[in-house]
Amino acid sequence: MTIAAGLLLGAGLVLAVSPWLWPLSGHRGRARAGLLDGLRVRLRQAGLGHVSAAVFLVVSVLLGAAVLALAELVTPVLAVGAVAGVAAAMLPSVLLSARARSRRRAARAAWPDLVDHLVSGLRSGLPLAESVGALAAVGAPDTREAFVLFEREVRASGTVSSALDALKERLADPVADRIVETLRMAREVGGTELPTVLRNLAASLRAELAVRAEAEARQSWVVSAARLGVAAPWLVLLLLSSRPEAASAYNSPLGLLVLGVGLVVTLVAYRLMMALGRLPEERRWFA
Repeated sequence: MTIAAGLLLGAGLVLAVSPWLWPLSGHRGRARAGLLDGLRVRLRQAGLGHVSAAVFLVVSVLLGAAVLALAELVTPVLAVGAVAGVAAAMLPSVLLSARARSRRRAARAAWPDLVDHLVSGLRSGLPLAESVGALAAVGAPDTREAFVLFEREVRASGTVSSALDALKERLADPVADRIVETLRMAREVGGTELPTVLRNLAASLRAELAVRAEAEARQSWVVSAARLGVAAPWLVLLLLSSRPEAASAYNSPLGLLVLGVGLVVTLVAYRLMMALGRLPEERRWFA
């Protein structure tokens, strides 16, 4: 029974990653590219742009398989091992999303001050490229490297437009997209309203940051309840599986069916609560 369950889980993992390993042409190929592009964007947002999307997927699958094998040695209930393997395979993606959200939150808090420094540089008479490059000395540490590389590219090539495109890709942030496109338009078209536009943008960012912080504080209990609601039943199941009669009941076909339905309901409820408790993120319209 254990061998059959292991083979079944292995087949499921192979089928799960088969769209990336053996893509088809047409719509499925475009879907694969879209999924990989989304993963690459999340890796850049999390500060892991040097990590390949394929490597990330392989590590997730290997981690799930390793935890599955370990769980099969610890608990006699096959379903518990399968759930542990699935959870471990999803853990890198969850941690990646959490890291990306944390970096976006830090960048969102730093952008108003960065815009103020940019306005000060423009008002002091510095060229646009030097004003942007000067942001490498201020702001959050996560954004400084991108501005350092921007300054190096401008000095090496002398082309500001391509350096702005590279800066936008490194930052991978909606606010950065708006600022970069505003700077590009001001440089190509001209005008004297750039400092005013940037100053108004900084004011709107501060107001949005205050409203978002208050809403996140009020809705944090929803996220905590979702995580507790997901973990509690499976912790109870892990404790019950130590009893031989409970393990025998859960390993029966009916027990596996009940645990499978419980897993599906748990995942759907968790995703629903997380969707209700999370504020929508701004999309990158100028990516």
